Amino acid sequence: MDFAPTQRVRDLSERMWLFLDECVRPAEARYWSEFSAAQVPHRISPVMEELKAEARRRGLWNLFMPDERFGPGLSNVEYAPLAEITGWSPIAPEATNCSAPDTGNMEVLAQFGTPEQQEQWLKPLLAGEIRSCVGITEPDVASSDPTQLECRIVRQGDEYVINGRKWWTSGAAHPNTRVILLMGLTDPDGERYLRHTFVLVPIDAPGVTVVRQLKVFGFDDPGSHCEVRFEGVRVPASNRIGEEGTAFLIAQARLGPGRLHHCMRAIGLAERALSLMRERAKARTAFGKRLADQGVVREQLARSRVEIEQARLLCQKAAWMLDTVGNREARFEIAAIKVAAPRVACDVVDRAIQLHGGAGVSQDVPLTQMYSYARAMRIFDGPDEVHLATIAREELRRES
Repeated sequence: MDFAPTQRVRDLSERMWLFLDECVRPAEARYWSEFSAAQVPHRISPVMEELKAEARRRGLWNLFMPDERFGPGLSNVEYAPLAEITGWSPIAPEATNCSAPDTGNMEVLAQFGTPEQQEQWLKPLLAGEIRSCVGITEPDVASSDPTQLECRIVRQGDEYVINGRKWWTSGAAHPNTRVILLMGLTDPDGERYLRHTFVLVPIDAPGVTVVRQLKVFGFDDPGSHCEVRFEGVRVPASNRIGEEGTAFLIAQARLGPGRLHHCMRAIGLAERALSLMRERAKARTAFGKRLADQGVVREQLARSRVEIEQARLLCQKAAWMLDTVGNREARFEIAAIKVAAPRVACDVVDRAIQLHGGAGVSQDVPLTQMYSYARAMRIFDGPDEVHLATIAREELRRES
């Protein structure tokens, strides 16, 4: 396994750091004040549009896309350090058109979409002209077992009729969102993993209602995480992605790289938290000496560094596995990093909060918002328990 960055990646990394330091991080306060001051929950952000234009100008656009027809064609190993850099700022992924759920939806459209679907939805997504959301999780069933999903998709002639409820539909309230990639039940009597199908649902289709916006630990995101109701929604049969009953196959193709992208960004988030710890430890004095000279603080710093390095190496291995043997053969590594990276991020941010004392739980530093994302990551894209079950199953298959 060779994780050494190529010259292309070194160049992109340098440009990404400059973009982060010169443009993104200085714009964070203005972005969040603009967002919180809006009279309506969500609107198109002038700050974000400025950052997106600058990212495109600098060639830092759609870096996640491995398909050379639609993007730069970076491998997962090449993209990993770039995604980590974007993890230092919560607004950097969208600024570079590399944010969930759009990235996963674009990969699905690139891999499984028809030429017509790519023309209608993929091209404007790649251009950053629109956004999208994905409807999988439901409030009435334990969606950690997605074979239980109940939202019905019924074929009637040349149309599908959709009825059901989804929630945690991230991005559904964003003013630029135009389409939902929806997973629903098409064959209740079919084999367990062949019952569900993906269809593309325009968000303004009659019968689609964004019921409410859900907050995470009291925080809201631009675009939010929404409960969405579907009542007699009709879409053309041509809006189906792939064949009927193939939603699980497509979901696994979508979620493998997507989980890894989240983990890459989580490592960047942990690095930012550790950076804040270092600054605080050097600047603060208690009981006659700097916090940096207190043994307990030094141990926290050291533990954080070791844990981040371990998580990064596992993330790089998972990326290398995806590149060399594919999603199915890399399922152990993807499950392992999906457990490890959020836990490391949670632990490092928690230590940073503790080191900052009262400031750590205030709005004066970004640690509480960082923690909410890291903690939520232990649930979204599959809870820890599901991934641990996958790891255990693989472990038990090993020969002594």
